Amino acid sequence: MSKELQGRSEWTGFQESRPYGPKYDLRTDFVMVYGISNDLPERIEGWRKAGYTIHLMTGVSWGEYQDYLYGRFDGREHWDEAQMDRSGNHLLHGKDVPYMVPTIAFAEYLASHIKRAIDFGAEAIHLEEPEFWAASGYSEAFKREWLNYYGEDWIPPHSSPDAQYRASKLKAAMYYRALDRLCSQMKEYSLVTYGRTVRFYVPTHSLINYTQWRIISPEALLVSMPGCDGFIAQIWTGTARTPNVYKGLRRERTFETAYLEYGIMQELTRGTGREMWFLHDPIEDNPRYSWSDYRKNYRSTVVASLLHPEVKQYEVCPWPRRVFEGSYPTEDGKGKEMIPGDYATVLLTVMNVLRDMHNHEEVVGEDDYTSGIGLCLSNSAMYQRGDVVSEGEQEGEVVKYDGTTTTEALSDEQKELLDWSAFYGLALPLVKSGIPLRPVQLDNILTFPGYLDGYRVLLLSYEFMKPEHPGIHQAIGQWVREGGILIYVGDGMDPYHSVREWWNRENSRRSYARPEEHLFEALGLNRNPEEGEYQVGSGAVLFFKESPAVLSRTDAGAGLVKRAVRRSLEIRGESVEYKESASLHIRRGPYVITHVLDETDAEGSVTLQGLFVDLFEPSLPVMHSVEIKAGEDSLLFDLNYSNKAQEESSILVSSSRIRDEVMNANQISFVSESPSDITVSTRLRVPGEPRSVTAGSSTASFEYDVDSGTVLIRYPGVPEGIAVNVEL
Repeated sequence: MSKELQGRSEWTGFQESRPYGPKYDLRTDFVMVYGISNDLPERIEGWRKAGYTIHLMTGVSWGEYQDYLYGRFDGREHWDEAQMDRSGNHLLHGKDVPYMVPTIAFAEYLASHIKRAIDFGAEAIHLEEPEFWAASGYSEAFKREWLNYYGEDWIPPHSSPDAQYRASKLKAAMYYRALDRLCSQMKEYSLVTYGRTVRFYVPTHSLINYTQWRIISPEALLVSMPGCDGFIAQIWTGTARTPNVYKGLRRERTFETAYLEYGIMQELTRGTGREMWFLHDPIEDNPRYSWSDYRKNYRSTVVASLLHPEVKQYEVCPWPRRVFEGSYPTEDGKGKEMIPGDYATVLLTVMNVLRDMHNHEEVVGEDDYTSGIGLCLSNSAMYQRGDVVSEGEQEGEVVKYDGTTTTEALSDEQKELLDWSAFYGLALPLVKSGIPLRPVQLDNILTFPGYLDGYRVLLLSYEFMKPEHPGIHQAIGQWVREGGILIYVGDGMDPYHSVREWWNRENSRRSYARPEEHLFEALGLNRNPEEGEYQVGSGAVLFFKESPAVLSRTDAGAGLVKRAVRRSLEIRGESVEYKESASLHIRRGPYVITHVLDETDAEGSVTLQGLFVDLFEPSLPVMHSVEIKAGEDSLLFDLNYSNKAQEESSILVSSSRIRDEVMNANQISFVSESPSDITVSTRLRVPGEPRSVTAGSSTASFEYDVDSGTVLIRYPGVPEGIAVNVEL
């Protein structure tokens, strides 16, 4: 937790473009008022009156910026700055809403709008989604930027791997420049004009998602940006349900993908003191699914995020109005329906549980599984995702997939272009075996001394990414010599090995055909060793001359990855610590968080015994036994857990925000805040069955559970708060 946050209460928030509405007043700590339109002052004032800390969010790559496009801002049209593909088509987010090339002029235009938000009192600014499509790079503005950056005429990105790689590096550098300029300039403006500090955050998809969707963004570069105070990890069903390949089967694996996505985003702030909010979305940008589909996938993303305990802040919902007032297809597809009342209660329960999560640390038990295993991932993975068309080859389709449609609607060629099996071929065998694999941001190894402390085994391949600095290999070499085990997987066939980079510069004293040659030399090995095991100091290297993408296609490929990790721990003398599990699970204070894995050799259910409250059910039922089937998720409150803070409060769980709790021998009272038009469920620990319960001026229904000594109260939600009294 940052020192700044200790003086604030910004554990949960949401974003909304509409004016204040009681039906989607989630009673979080802050609201991100979205978009800088003419009604911004009124929207800010409405949310401020409701008691919120005000942030502002606006798109940094797209938005309602027609005044800029059509010359009303500075007298010059700027459509030449819209991202364009090789067919001459603009890449659009909507009508007259192109994705922009982040020129200096565009940054100045955004600055003029952000000044207005600061003038109206916004305490923090979120510059959302710096995104440059891999398919782009053909606009006149980009050609000018290429000339200025590289000092040479523009080269069509699709003409070679080198041109594509260089175009992508430029795209990332341009968005870093724009964000750095905006953050620094606007912080100075706020201090000079008002004498107050404004914080700047970057809400961004994960490096995993951007790479799979073929989008370039600054990602790890932002770690070194002084004006950036933190991030929102924009991960939700829409990103996590993107199909991937495991044992030859391409399908949605929402939990596993979300788990890896949240994991790599955690690395953006680990050790920096900056803030990170994990995002959840009860629905997604694709409005074609039913509530039951949204519900299942939402559970998976929530549980996946909670398995990363270093992050304790959450954006609980983007666009709550579309959740609580929108309509979505019925199960039979013949009509539409609004959110079921009981499910609205569940969502509010989860959102308030998320707000409580910072009060609890991970509880380490004896049943913990194999830890300290990492898979390296670099920003450069994004640079290898654009199209390359050889001379004389027929150009294929341009792919722009953003989750607003189903992948079933894509052609087979487009599905293949979205495939990223080289990464998942190394990652999924371990996650599917219940091993809590951690994605490791390769770019951070040089930035943070001791970044690899705590890792025992690292998996690495340069077949889908490249090291951007030779010093990374020196750091890895030191880590191995001190006892780490490096598993390197690669057949050397990636065409991007030939891009003009540090390992093969013509004027270099030593040149290498592929970057792993330099890695092996840094480890004291031959440039091109044979497959096998090599002792290096107190550690070792395991080299497999295999394509990581091929490993995703068969049982044997998955088995190779698992055997390599097992063998690595044997080399360290830790064979007893290699333990596969049917589930990934964690305890954070009283919360028991579990996902039971499917697609395993011994697929089955997991049963938990104890005394629990099921937080995914609207009535918060008390359960002695909870069975979780393969592929399912569970979020429980352990009634047998006890600590001082828990003992001092009778309120265990609620689908509302609780304040002003007072307890005495004969009465418990509190104020409950929640959106209107929902039914609140609150479970309390009580010394005996209550004589009566009131909520406001009305009698409230309640159910007493003798075994747990708890009572469930249900009453209507009120944003400004309803007084609840329990007579004992």
